[in-house]
Amino acid sequence: MSKFQAPKGVSEYFPDRSRYFEFVRETLIDSARRSGYQLIELPVFEDTELFTRGVGESTDVVSKEMYTFEDRGGRSITLRPEGTAGVMRSVIEHNLDRGQLPVKVWYSGQFFRAERPQLGRYRQFYQVGIEAIGLQDPEIDAEVIAVADSAFKKLGLKNYRLEITSLGDSQTREKYTKDLRSYISTLDLDEATLARASINALRLFDDKREEVRALMAGAPVLMDYLTSESSAHFDRVKECLKEFEIDFQINNRMVRGLDYYTGTAFEFVHQGLGAQSGIGGGGRYDGLMSQLGGADLSGIGFGLGVDRILLACEAEGIQLPPNLALQLFLVPMGELAKLPAVKLAQELRVAGLSVDVAYGNRALKGAMKAADKSGALFALVLGENEIASGLAELKNMRTGDSTSVTLRTLQEDLLKLF
Repeated sequence: MSKFQAPKGVSEYFPDRSRYFEFVRETLIDSARRSGYQLIELPVFEDTELFTRGVGESTDVVSKEMYTFEDRGGRSITLRPEGTAGVMRSVIEHNLDRGQLPVKVWYSGQFFRAERPQLGRYRQFYQVGIEAIGLQDPEIDAEVIAVADSAFKKLGLKNYRLEITSLGDSQTREKYTKDLRSYISTLDLDEATLARASINALRLFDDKREEVRALMAGAPVLMDYLTSESSAHFDRVKECLKEFEIDFQINNRMVRGLDYYTGTAFEFVHQGLGAQSGIGGGGRYDGLMSQLGGADLSGIGFGLGVDRILLACEAEGIQLPPNLALQLFLVPMGELAKLPAVKLAQELRVAGLSVDVAYGNRALKGAMKAADKSGALFALVLGENEIASGLAELKNMRTGDSTSVTLRTLQEDLLKLF
């Protein structure tokens, strides 16, 4: 065994499980593409200040979990802990906000947080996210939620629920925060917790300690303070979700883990994942762009956890769709059959079929075992007799049935089949 191992807390995927990871990730991305979102490819590290300003100093992400280091030029650099701040930086830097609005982008890749590793919570994890920037339409809020919900349904997930709330506008937050701070001042809290609350009082709702949760149970509810504009916006979002036939629950105690959220906020929770039940969430972030030096434009987005969604699929026993499996496994028998086999495989690949070959001069039994392990839907043995006659047997690896095929029309027959 090698002395080298992956760092602790890294989610790593290799065959065969990597095929399921790819299936989940591509399904999430496809849902974004079908709603008009375009790729934005971001660096995995940024100026540290981008996250301290954009994500919020009171958050656990900034105060406890960021991987921050000094580069050779003496600059403070941080591995990205989330995606939205980087998207905002890129949109501002490249003047995307000065073109047609909304700016609609999707991203995917690795993110990094110095977590205590456990199932579903990793130090390197994967997300697919989208952002819609530039308009305050509640219909866009509903669209963003629907992109995630559609992807989950396409994957076949059933045991999840959508929780939504409104965190209000600046007028709502100002009035509510004043009363919340007044309530917190009556509680018996340690100095560190009070210091955290002084930066952002809402953070106490996100505290995992049972004693703090019990104390906050009697705190005022933000949704009771919504302005008429915020309330109307949220009502419209709910109306759209009902029209989309997306079920939801109101969670008036929800606080997202990042400080930039305002207005509509949401989280998808899966019932089969235990403590790490959140499989994705997001919300609106009015004011974030101007805070980072850009125009005063609104935005909304989400981050979906590919690792946890994969675990959710496994918990529900969801199988990989047949159309993602290898389509054909070619088995050459004898030295004279090898070149015709690899040539045929290449021709079929160019035509758009997925094909592998039993390399290495294997005996028939070993080659068919390899075909079975490959997960291919069909296998075809190609020997000197098959080459001479132009006929071969196409074996269905799921049923065991075989069908005689003509090599000359094999490509056409397979394309019709798939």
